[in-house]
Amino acid sequence: MRALLSIDYTNDFVASDGSLTTGAAGQKIESRLVELTKDFIFKQEFVVFAIDGHETSDLYHPENNLFPPHNIMGTDGRKLYGKLAGIFESNKNKANVYWISKRHYSAFSGTDLFIRLRERQITEVHLTGVCTDICVLHTAVDAYNLGYKIVVHKDAVASFDPAGHDWALRHFKNTLGATIV
Repeated sequence: MRALLSIDYTNDFVASDGSLTTGAAGQKIESRLVELTKDFIFKQEFVVFAIDGHETSDLYHPENNLFPPHNIMGTDGRKLYGKLAGIFESNKNKANVYWISKRHYSAFSGTDLFIRLRERQITEVHLTGVCTDICVLHTAVDAYNLGYKIVVHKDAVASFDPAGHDWALRHFKNTLGATIV
């Protein structure tokens, strides 16, 4: 059984005026990300929107020292970007579509993702979204450590750091044994 993990494809990470944007690189993957999401939903496979969420009152979060405020709960910056927002809205009440608010880079850290995947006997996770070398990477490492087969869609992941993006794709394949498609 397979699951598609759609990671952090929000206005703050993708829109041109997003507070921590991947810009053109993130915008370029939109059509492929939408196509994959529709395909997984249509085939009744599990689709998880794993979305970063921060509170302005959280003074102790380590990202505060690394990045500008982003994906603040209740803001437009945290909403899904572009056409993916419509796909989610049209399908959010389906049993195979699930939203996870995450506080850390990995979609597994501090969430019920592992339980949700195990309940559905998922053995293979397909990774999409941003940033390839941050949240997608940390999710892939946790998936590897939990024994999942990993598939990374290189035309559906992006970063604001081209060198980091390329390094992460090599790392997925060479260190985590992921299939890159």
